[in-house]
Amino acid sequence: MPDQLLPPAAAFGMNPDSVDGPVGPIAYRRTGRGHPLVLLHSLALDGRMWGPYAARLAPHFDVIAPDARGHGGSGWDGGPFDTADLAADLAALLDGLGLPSAHVLGMSMGGSVAIEFAGTHQARVDRLVLADTTAWYGETARGAWTERAERAVALPRRRQVPFQVDRWFTERFRRTRHDEVRRIAGIFVETDSGAHAEASLALGRLDARHLLAGITAPTLSVTGEEDYATPVPMGREIAEGVADGRHRTLSGLRHLSLVERPDLAGLVRAHLDGAEPAEPDSVGTCCLAGAAGHAAVVA
Repeated sequence: MPDQLLPPAAAFGMNPDSVDGPVGPIAYRRTGRGHPLVLLHSLALDGRMWGPYAARLAPHFDVIAPDARGHGGSGWDGGPFDTADLAADLAALLDGLGLPSAHVLGMSMGGSVAIEFAGTHQARVDRLVLADTTAWYGETARGAWTERAERAVALPRRRQVPFQVDRWFTERFRRTRHDEVRRIAGIFVETDSGAHAEASLALGRLDARHLLAGITAPTLSVTGEEDYATPVPMGREIAEGVADGRHRTLSGLRHLSLVERPDLAGLVRAHLDGAEPAEPDSVGTCCLAGAAGHAAVVA
């Protein structure tokens, strides 16, 4: 679909609605038509992250992008939480919207939450997409994420931006798309430092590997080729652990692969429609090879 016909991305961040959740309101943005598709954002951002990507999907799906607890407009009681709590929030969101089930797409932290949700609420996930994410960060995760949590509250938000931006986007994107980099960085700066820290601790405790075998939703795992936050082997392990899973490596992309390349909506849309993941909506490079549990990079 030509860009000029897409719903404006800026409008996606305006005036979120909310439903009641376990620890306060769950803010969400909603656009489009068709089968419901929930988009779960990455750490220390919120549902506005999905603006251009949501615009690509809106002609085909009823796109719903919530804010995680303590992020954006969603409430938080200041207490500890983990990915199971965030999955409970997703269940409350679907309940509040009267939706028995939905497609779910999660990126980074949102993907870890989606794994938790799909593994414990199997009947509520129709098809699953997991982008730049993991079920487990490894043996050293607790220590590494504790340091990240401490830094989240110790440093002014703007001083944390260079570290984040380097992980999120390729050097070329940072050089040529200042507008989008500033938009995402602006969301990060506005995120509550305490919630950022608590979510970091939750990711340090994360180990959802035992849930993978119980996921019944057909699952597509995608990982940016240059993602060093959740490298390709982590995404591949998800596909290998799910009964109906496949993995794709996205050439030349980092941790926020689908934000950098919203034209990859076509690949995701094909999976959600039950077809083989298709070419991107516009010309570019993307890995589209690899059967279930096996990935290869194609330029």
